[in-house]
Amino acid sequence: MTKFLIKASYTSEGVKGLLKTGGTYRKQAVEKAINDLGGTMEAFYFAFGEHDAYVLGELPDTVSGAALALNVNASGLASVTTSILLDPEDIDKATKLTVNYRAPGN
Repeated sequence: MTKFLIKASYTSEGVKGLLKTGGTYRKQAVEKAINDLGGTMEAFYFAFGEHDAYVLGELPDTVSGAALALNVNASGLASVTTSILLDPEDIDKATKLTVNYRAPGN
């Protein structure tokens, strides 16, 4: 399973829908979408600031994450940015890989 952080921003029409159905309904709808893709939602929070909602969850793979993002963005009522999250053990593995990289100008 791949862990994702999803940041959502509602359009004005999306906010109207949220006002109509409420926050709990929105959380349940997002959780169902994630579950239907074979994943699990760990947390859902609304926020003030740059984004309106934050979702932490797991999906089977990056293709499932892309499918979710594409469908939310296609709705026109919200836009999402998705970050794949790595655990410390993944970073431990990455630090052991040899990378032949030449910096610009070198």
